[in-house]
Amino acid sequence: MSVVSARNIRKSFGPIEVLKGVTVDVQAGEVVALIGRSGSGKSTFLRCLNGLESIDSGEITVAGHAMSRKPAALRELRRDVGIVFQSYNLFPHLNAGENIMLAPVQVKGQSKASAREEARRCLAMVGLEDRFQAYPDMLSGGQQQRVAIARSLAMQPKVLLFDEVTSALDPELTGEVLAVIEDLARQGMTMILVTHEMGFARRVANRTIFMKDGIIHEEGPSTDFFTTPKTPELIAFLRSEIG
Repeated sequence: MSVVSARNIRKSFGPIEVLKGVTVDVQAGEVVALIGRSGSGKSTFLRCLNGLESIDSGEITVAGHAMSRKPAALRELRRDVGIVFQSYNLFPHLNAGENIMLAPVQVKGQSKASAREEARRCLAMVGLEDRFQAYPDMLSGGQQQRVAIARSLAMQPKVLLFDEVTSALDPELTGEVLAVIEDLARQGMTMILVTHEMGFARRVANRTIFMKDGIIHEEGPSTDFFTTPKTPELIAFLRSEIG
């Protein structure tokens, strides 16, 4: 059974139809990369999976939660579906550990002692076990992004969504964030990643999806996808991205 099931998803912003009938299934433990030019609908689709954008038509089920606009249903969905953005969105007045503890305490009703222990475990998972007390302005961009990932992990999600999480980072910091995601993939975390890192998608994703003009234009196992693209549009895209 699919952990993520999206059926014929349509979404418009005003007169512009951004998603034109997107259907995707993701199995437990699978890593799926979404690639495509800016405006192809990748990030909008990802945000629909977490209920951050409403859909105009279609059906979405993620981690057993049928998509609903009811606040209680959205809260339940977001307990099991984490999302990490390009901007880290850390609270500047809270240290790294406190940023991570916030949701488990407020959303799941976890005790502060238990949440603190979980925050330390999650920081260790992203290689920042010694930075619990550090405030965001004391951390590099790569470290802040790793704290943001740890914050999602603290909710013990069944699915993690990543939206261009390295696009604001320089190459060295990009590498440290991608290493964390790669490690999560080895541990069997179900993930969907919007990314422009073609080498990473090829190496880590089980499957890659190329979106163009609001539809899935081409998809397949990453091992074949990058070596034998089937359409002129994907060939041109990969040539422009990889060089």
